[in-house]
Amino acid sequence: MSRQDDKPARKPAGIRLADHRTALVKLERRLFLRSSLSVGALSMLAGCNLQDNDQVDKVLWAMSRWNDRVQAALFRGDKLAPTYAANQITNPFPFNAFYDEASAPDIDIADWRLEVSGLVGDKKPWTIERLRALPQAGQITRHICIEGWSAIGQWSGAPLKLFLQAVGADLSAKYVGFKCADRYYSSLDMPTALHPQTILALDFGKEPLPTPYGYPLKVRVPTKLGFKNPKHVVAIYVSNENPGGYWEDQGYNWFSGI
Repeated sequence: MSRQDDKPARKPAGIRLADHRTALVKLERRLFLRSSLSVGALSMLAGCNLQDNDQVDKVLWAMSRWNDRVQAALFRGDKLAPTYAANQITNPFPFNAFYDEASAPDIDIADWRLEVSGLVGDKKPWTIERLRALPQAGQITRHICIEGWSAIGQWSGAPLKLFLQAVGADLSAKYVGFKCADRYYSSLDMPTALHPQTILALDFGKEPLPTPYGYPLKVRVPTKLGFKNPKHVVAIYVSNENPGGYWEDQGYNWFSGI
């Protein structure tokens, strides 16, 4: 895949991209990777000249990729994330994004379309009505943020597996990528995309998704850390090349299972 494929989708009609004039939070990739290494991984660094930044970076990225492979090997498509009772829902549910709440994208649902591309048979864009016509599934699950907090919320929407089947996606492909109206982007391994709890969330509680929580479409993945749950999704594509992600490309572990 070219670097062009990693860029956010073009601005669809009816969407005002979030104002990015405010400073975005930047993570220091090397420190993040170092903090996530095991003792065994750190021992590999012992033979490195720590003043050689390129050499250390290569080792750190190699260990991150190794962690991805281990997590992928341990992942089970039939193992469900814990679910909770309605009286355990966190209220209010926290807002979290790489921009402030006032800068969330302003989306006109009448013009919104979900673009579909990559290794799929049907690339016709989807309306919100068409997504709601798919069988819907609900869940009360815990959102776990890499920053150290968690919250329990109620989401419902179309299972991503059903959507991928509906568009004739190559289910033997490796990745499903997502592009968002706020210029965020992320991706999942195909086994996680097909997991029964991975849904294209359209509702939070009993109402359409509020704007801070991803209106009109959020990918809810309770088997992954929170940053793997993209909001304001405008495009889905299937690929055999790893699409990366906004935070993943800055050092977050790509698989990030929980």
